[in-house]
Amino acid sequence: MSGAVDLVAVVAVGENGVIGHGDLIPWRLSSDMKRFRALTLGKPLLMGRRTFRSIGRPLPGRDTIVITRDAAFAADGVEVARDLPEAVALAAAAARRRGVGEAIIAGGGEIYRALLPATRRVHLTRVALSPAGDVHFPVLDAAEWRVVARERPEPGPKDEAAFEFIDYERIGEPRPVIAGGAG
Repeated sequence: MSGAVDLVAVVAVGENGVIGHGDLIPWRLSSDMKRFRALTLGKPLLMGRRTFRSIGRPLPGRDTIVITRDAAFAADGVEVARDLPEAVALAAAAARRRGVGEAIIAGGGEIYRALLPATRRVHLTRVALSPAGDVHFPVLDAAEWRVVARERPEPGPKDEAAFEFIDYERIGEPRPVIAGGAG
Protein backbone atom coordinates (compact mmCIF):
# COMPACT_ATOMS: atom_id res chain seq x y z
CA MET A 1 0.00 0.00 0.00
CA SER A 2 1.21 3.49 -0.73
CA GLY A 3 -0.12 7.00 -0.48
CA ALA A 4 -1.74 9.00 2.26
CA VAL A 5 -3.31 7.52 5.35
CA ASP A 6 -6.68 8.95 6.41
CA LEU A 7 -7.28 10.02 9.99
CA VAL A 8 -10.62 8.69 11.24
CA ALA A 9 -12.18 9.56 14.60
CA VAL A 10 -14.22 6.96 16.49
CA VAL A 11 -16.17 8.41 19.41
CA ALA A 12 -19.29 8.00 21.56
CA VAL A 13 -20.93 11.32 22.48
CA GLY A 14 -23.79 12.16 24.81
CA GLU A 15 -26.58 14.48 23.65
CA ASN A 16 -24.82 17.28 25.55
CA GLY A 17 -21.44 16.69 23.84
CA VAL A 18 -19.94 14.87 26.85
CA ILE A 19 -17.54 12.01 26.10
CA GLY A 20 -16.05 11.56 29.56
CA HIS A 21 -16.04 12.40 33.22
CA GLY A 22 -12.47 12.51 34.46
CA ASP A 23 -10.89 9.37 33.04
CA LEU A 24 -14.18 7.48 32.85
CA ILE A 25 -16.77 6.96 30.12
CA PRO A 26 -20.12 7.98 31.65
CA TRP A 27 -22.13 5.05 30.24
CA ARG A 28 -21.87 1.36 29.45
CA LEU A 29 -22.76 0.37 25.89
CA SER A 30 -21.65 -3.12 24.90
CA SER A 31 -22.94 -2.53 21.35
CA ASP A 32 -20.73 0.54 20.99
CA MET A 33 -17.68 -1.34 22.30
CA LYS A 34 -18.29 -4.04 19.66
CA ARG A 35 -18.54 -1.37 16.97
CA PHE A 36 -15.34 0.27 18.23
CA ARG A 37 -13.52 -3.06 17.99
CA ALA A 38 -14.83 -3.73 14.47
CA LEU A 39 -13.84 -0.25 13.26
CA THR A 40 -10.37 -0.27 14.83
CA LEU A 41 -9.06 -3.83 14.69
CA GLY A 42 -5.89 -4.05 12.61
CA LYS A 43 -5.38 -0.28 12.57
CA PRO A 44 -3.14 2.11 14.53
CA LEU A 45 -4.79 4.03 17.37
CA LEU A 46 -3.87 7.58 18.33
CA MET A 47 -4.78 8.59 21.88
CA GLY A 48 -3.74 10.86 24.67
CA ARG A 49 -2.03 9.70 27.84
CA ARG A 50 -5.17 9.98 30.00
CA THR A 51 -7.19 7.91 27.53
CA PHE A 52 -4.47 5.27 27.46
CA ARG A 53 -4.31 5.17 31.26
CA SER A 54 -8.10 4.81 31.47
CA ILE A 55 -7.89 1.77 29.14
CA GLY A 56 -4.88 0.48 31.07
CA ARG A 57 -3.16 -1.46 28.30
CA PRO A 58 -2.56 -1.55 24.55
CA LEU A 59 -5.59 -3.01 22.79
CA PRO A 60 -4.92 -6.32 21.02
CA GLY A 61 -4.57 -6.31 17.24
CA ARG A 62 -3.86 -2.58 17.05
CA ASP A 63 -0.77 -0.38 17.23
CA THR A 64 -1.15 2.14 20.06
CA ILE A 65 0.43 5.56 19.75
CA VAL A 66 0.16 7.68 22.90
CA ILE A 67 0.48 11.44 22.48
CA THR A 68 1.86 13.24 25.52
CA ARG A 69 4.09 16.11 26.58
CA ASP A 70 5.00 14.13 29.73
CA ALA A 71 8.68 13.32 29.13
CA ALA A 72 8.59 10.63 31.82
CA PHE A 73 5.70 8.69 30.25
CA ALA A 74 6.50 5.20 29.00
CA ALA A 75 4.38 2.06 28.73
CA ASP A 76 5.04 -1.42 27.43
CA GLY A 77 3.63 -2.15 23.99
CA VAL A 78 3.02 1.44 22.89
CA GLU A 79 4.85 4.06 20.87
CA VAL A 80 5.06 7.51 22.43
CA ALA A 81 4.79 10.72 20.42
CA ARG A 82 5.67 14.09 21.94
CA ASP A 83 3.64 16.13 19.44
CA LEU A 84 0.90 15.76 16.83
CA PRO A 85 3.08 15.64 13.69
CA GLU A 86 5.20 12.87 15.24
CA ALA A 87 2.05 10.96 16.26
CA VAL A 88 0.53 11.19 12.79
CA ALA A 89 3.83 10.11 11.19
CA LEU A 90 4.05 7.08 13.52
CA ALA A 91 0.40 6.18 12.80
CA ALA A 92 0.89 6.50 9.05
CA ALA A 93 3.97 4.25 9.17
CA ALA A 94 2.07 1.68 11.26
CA ALA A 95 -0.89 1.79 8.85
CA ARG A 96 1.39 1.23 5.87
CA ARG A 97 3.08 -1.71 7.65
CA ARG A 98 -0.36 -3.21 8.26
CA GLY A 99 -1.53 -2.45 4.72
CA VAL A 100 -4.46 -0.28 5.83
CA GLY A 101 -5.46 3.20 4.73
CA GLU A 102 -6.65 4.55 8.08
CA ALA A 103 -5.32 5.56 11.47
CA ILE A 104 -7.89 5.88 14.24
CA ILE A 105 -8.19 8.82 16.63
CA ALA A 106 -9.46 7.27 19.87
CA GLY A 107 -9.52 10.22 22.29
CA GLY A 108 -9.59 12.06 24.51
CA GLY A 109 -11.15 15.45 24.09
CA GLU A 110 -7.94 17.41 23.57
CA ILE A 111 -6.70 14.94 20.95
CA TYR A 112 -10.03 14.94 19.08
CA ARG A 113 -10.07 18.75 19.10
CA ALA A 114 -6.46 19.05 17.90
CA LEU A 115 -6.76 16.45 15.13
CA LEU A 116 -10.32 17.13 13.92
CA PRO A 117 -9.19 19.60 11.22
CA ALA A 118 -6.99 16.83 9.75
CA THR A 119 -9.68 14.14 10.05
CA ARG A 120 -11.34 12.64 6.95
CA ARG A 121 -14.18 10.67 8.63
CA VAL A 122 -15.93 10.46 12.01
CA HIS A 123 -17.73 7.34 13.24
CA LEU A 124 -19.90 8.77 15.98
CA THR A 125 -22.18 6.98 18.41
CA ARG A 126 -24.81 9.43 19.65
CA VAL A 127 -25.80 8.25 23.14
CA ALA A 128 -29.32 9.15 24.31
CA LEU A 129 -28.05 10.52 27.64
CA SER A 130 -26.84 13.90 28.89
CA PRO A 131 -24.46 12.89 31.67
CA ALA A 132 -22.33 15.14 33.80
CA GLY A 133 -18.83 15.30 32.43
CA ASP A 134 -15.76 17.43 31.92
CA VAL A 135 -14.54 16.05 28.58
CA HIS A 136 -16.39 17.07 25.42
CA PHE A 137 -16.26 16.30 21.71
CA PRO A 138 -16.14 19.32 19.39
CA VAL A 139 -19.34 20.22 17.54
CA LEU A 140 -19.17 19.12 13.89
CA ASP A 141 -19.87 22.08 11.60
CA ALA A 142 -22.51 21.15 8.99
CA ALA A 143 -20.59 23.25 6.44
CA GLU A 144 -17.58 20.93 6.84
CA TRP A 145 -19.21 17.53 7.47
CA ARG A 146 -21.96 15.48 5.81
CA VAL A 147 -23.76 12.44 7.18
CA VAL A 148 -23.05 9.42 4.96
CA ALA A 149 -24.68 6.69 7.09
CA ARG A 150 -27.07 6.52 10.02
CA GLU A 151 -28.30 3.49 11.92
CA ARG A 152 -30.49 3.14 15.04
CA PRO A 153 -30.01 -0.39 16.32
CA GLU A 154 -32.10 -1.70 19.20
CA PRO A 155 -30.14 -1.50 22.46
CA GLY A 156 -28.91 -4.86 23.69
CA PRO A 157 -29.21 -6.22 27.23
CA LYS A 158 -25.78 -4.77 28.17
CA ASP A 159 -26.54 -1.28 26.86
CA GLU A 160 -27.47 1.38 29.42
CA ALA A 161 -29.12 3.71 26.90
CA ALA A 162 -30.48 4.01 23.40
CA PHE A 163 -27.97 5.14 20.78
CA GLU A 164 -27.49 5.90 17.12
CA PHE A 165 -24.48 5.25 14.88
CA ILE A 166 -23.76 8.23 12.60
CA ASP A 167 -20.92 8.27 10.07
CA TYR A 168 -19.66 11.64 8.86
CA GLU A 169 -17.38 12.47 5.96
CA ARG A 170 -15.48 15.71 5.55
CA ILE A 171 -16.62 18.02 2.77
CA GLY A 172 -13.40 19.00 1.03
CA GLU A 173 -9.89 18.07 2.03
CA PRO A 174 -8.58 17.71 5.59
CA ARG A 175 -5.97 20.24 6.68
CA PRO A 176 -2.39 19.17 7.40
CA VAL A 177 -1.34 18.50 10.98
CA ILE A 178 0.74 21.31 12.44
CA ALA A 179 2.83 21.31 15.57
CA GLY A 180 0.83 22.00 18.68
CA GLY A 181 -0.07 20.78 22.13
CA ALA A 182 -1.21 17.35 23.16
CA GLY A 183 -2.08 15.65 26.43
